[in-house]
Amino acid sequence: MHRIIAIAILVLAAALSSARAEVLIGVSAAMTGRLAWIGEQGQRGAEMAVADVNTAGGVLGQKVRLISVDDFCDPEQAVAAAKKLVADGVVFVVGHYCSGASIPASKVYEEAGVVEISPGSTNPQLTEQGRANVFRTIGRDDAQGFIAGNYLADRWGNKKIAILHDNSTYGKGLADETKKQLNKRGVTEAVYNAYLPGKDDYSAEVAALQTAGVSALYVGGYHAEVALIARAAHDSGYTVQLISGDALATEEFALIAGPAAEGTLFTFPADPRRSPEAAAVVEQFRAENFEPAGYTLLSYCAVQVWAQAVSKAGSLEPKAVIAALHEQEFDTVIGRVDFDDKGDLTKQSWVWYVWRGGEYVPVE
Repeated sequence: MHRIIAIAILVLAAALSSARAEVLIGVSAAMTGRLAWIGEQGQRGAEMAVADVNTAGGVLGQKVRLISVDDFCDPEQAVAAAKKLVADGVVFVVGHYCSGASIPASKVYEEAGVVEISPGSTNPQLTEQGRANVFRTIGRDDAQGFIAGNYLADRWGNKKIAILHDNSTYGKGLADETKKQLNKRGVTEAVYNAYLPGKDDYSAEVAALQTAGVSALYVGGYHAEVALIARAAHDSGYTVQLISGDALATEEFALIAGPAAEGTLFTFPADPRRSPEAAAVVEQFRAENFEPAGYTLLSYCAVQVWAQAVSKAGSLEPKAVIAALHEQEFDTVIGRVDFDDKGDLTKQSWVWYVWRGGEYVPVE
């Protein structure tokens, strides 16, 4: 009997030791609903990165386990998702994707000492709050809007330009940054309006633009609505140059827009799928019949920099990891990166893409 009890105690001790040796991290994005395709990009990127980290021995000799939560790209749901991850004991979160989710969630993570690295939140406010635990592996909308505003002024400055947005933290923020630079260039848009996201048809909004004689339309918003706006213009025979931001980097845009996607322009970081640092990882994804487009490799990168920061710090202690993230450089699938005092990338590389034949390609 004593022998059996002793064995049971040893088994329990081993189990507890194993549990303690497992490092929990989270990924949060819209896993369901209209942004589920982009949520999948974030999740698949994080999953592959965790698998690769574990294959290489984990962090500080401990295996990493990923917990996924759905924030629905909604501020209140994001806070609830963040609280769940904190309660589960995560030390790091990949996310959130939507700026309107990341910003309120970041307060929860700061209070709990959890590192947050977003692969998709571009609104400047995220890193302007002064939270030392917040970083992102994508650029900011003030830089993205600067490029878009100049592009509009250079090519359509003598034509009528419209700017629409969906009133979200991301969409309105990007539209406003674009408008700001366009106006600085001495060009005033003919139309500046908000549209209601989640509708099935935007033919009325498009008809108003056509009546106003708009030649170029900049839309700050997510891909589903932008695709429906493109379809409405195409179906009515209205030729307007559609331009948008990074949210169009998902193949679902072309699936929704159909032929209307052709020629649509948008900004996004330099495509990491084309870099030598990402070649092996891209091959892994494609072997699983998953194309690592959009935010996939930015999510993978977030896990990479966190794991390297833990290694450089020699600790999982939040202050040590945060200090390493701010002070060190990291070799990743998007190249060598480092962060400024705010948690932003010191080098941003917004470039132009165009939808051609059902895929997005760099503008030559």
